[in-house]
Amino acid sequence: GAYLVFGKETKGLPESLLHDNPNSCVRLPMIDNDAARSLNLSNSVAVGVYEALRQWGFPQLENQGRLTQYDWDAINEK
Repeated sequence: GAYLVFGKETKGLPESLLHDNPNSCVRLPMIDNDAARSLNLSNSVAVGVYEALRQWGFPQLENQGRLTQYDWDAINEK
């Protein structure tokens, strides 16, 4: 039931969309400097998708890795 909408790197989202959905909009913080460039769109999408998956508890995704050459439990006992 969730949608993630991203704007163009050069323009962002349309102001009408932001205005009409103030309680649903999330802004990724960035430096307050007119010379600063925005985050790359693919990086912004990665941040947004990761946060949505995190809030949902990473459904159907592995969230723990496995060592293939070492025993993880033996490492933690040291």
